[in-house]
Amino acid sequence: MIHQFTKENIDTIGKVLGTKPKPLGNDVFRFEVKNEEEPRKLALEIHLGLDVNDEQMNMVSVYAYNTFLQLHNCTAFVASEMLQQVTFFGKSGEKTSGLIVEKTAGCSLYANVDHSILSGDFTQLPEDLMMCGIALSLTESMDDDFTF
Repeated sequence: MIHQFTKENIDTIGKVLGTKPKPLGNDVFRFEVKNEEEPRKLALEIHLGLDVNDEQMNMVSVYAYNTFLQLHNCTAFVASEMLQQVTFFGKSGEKTSGLIVEKTAGCSLYANVDHSILSGDFTQLPEDLMMCGIALSLTESMDDDFTF
């Protein structure tokens, strides 16, 4: 199910990341995130309702120094003021991918994570998988009828 982003969703993302969204046409929003304390910056773009093989899809792209990331089929997001980050999710069957963008211009990607990692006891996972389980645990509160 494609998420239908609203103006409020876009504004909330900008608020959490400490920047204003810049519309690029009718269906693309760009956020420029800068960390003045550490010389880091990135650009986040949200492409809404892309037509791919006659189906609508959202895509989230991150541009950073020597890095380019894309999350296709963005079906949900969580904007957390407490964590100062926005986590975008894409699901395909029993696999979840998450792209996390931080207010401090940090970014993380977890791709094709099996549902069993997210629903199990993360303390029993190897250390490298534990971070993934924690980072994407927000999906556990979402069901198939999740809306924003």
